[in-house]
Amino acid sequence: MGRLLLNCDIGESYGAWTMGLDADVMPYIDCANIACGFHAGDPSVMRKTVALALTHNVTLGAHPAYPDLVGFGRRSMACSPQEIQDLLHYQIGALDGVARAQGGRVSYVKPHGAMYNDMMANPAQLRAVIEGIARYNAELPLMLLAMRDNSAAQAMADEFGVTLWFEAFADRAYDNVGRLVSRSVPGAVHHDPETIIAQALTLSRGEPLIASDGSELLLNADTLCVHGDNASSIAAVQRIRQALGNTPAQLSAS
Repeated sequence: MGRLLLNCDIGESYGAWTMGLDADVMPYIDCANIACGFHAGDPSVMRKTVALALTHNVTLGAHPAYPDLVGFGRRSMACSPQEIQDLLHYQIGALDGVARAQGGRVSYVKPHGAMYNDMMANPAQLRAVIEGIARYNAELPLMLLAMRDNSAAQAMADEFGVTLWFEAFADRAYDNVGRLVSRSVPGAVHHDPETIIAQALTLSRGEPLIASDGSELLLNADTLCVHGDNASSIAAVQRIRQALGNTPAQLSAS
């Protein structure tokens, strides 16, 4: 994939409710993780977000979640492997249809919130996600958390012929194995723009972060998640974009 690419969770407005500053952040990112209607988004928002991404040559990614609008997809649900795959196929297919109607296509998948965290903690769920993507279209890469040791996930993906894009976060704290520190813990989310920019640059240089226990944590990441939900975060994304390279690089599924 080359240089570290910027991705952003986006298209999370719903009905009369507006969330995020999508139009402001879109010019600075490479990949748009577009909500598919289960934790946020709706058909009209999906259409508008796809159109905005295509205008800026941003790669379209499906951002599926548990069916949890009230909890914004951040609450775990007891789903069987088949239910996980059904949820993925329904949401990927919906966004892919919206994209194709505008001349685009879904080019990767990044699960949202609790579904993302659960697959990273539970190998059986990760297998269900990878197999679900392979059944839909094995050429769609899966975006997942870069950790200290990614070998088990990589072996599973190789079994199904699915490409993995490893993701790091500029605004989150990590534990010593590379998991994100729970949002309920003080300091789990970085709010200071300078801290966020410094962590982004550390990751881009391939240098280790300092984990929550004080140990060094080296993450081999392909993509960096940034957020664009307020003026300060937009300013941080602009500075990160400038530091990593001024021109977003559109991807194609491999």
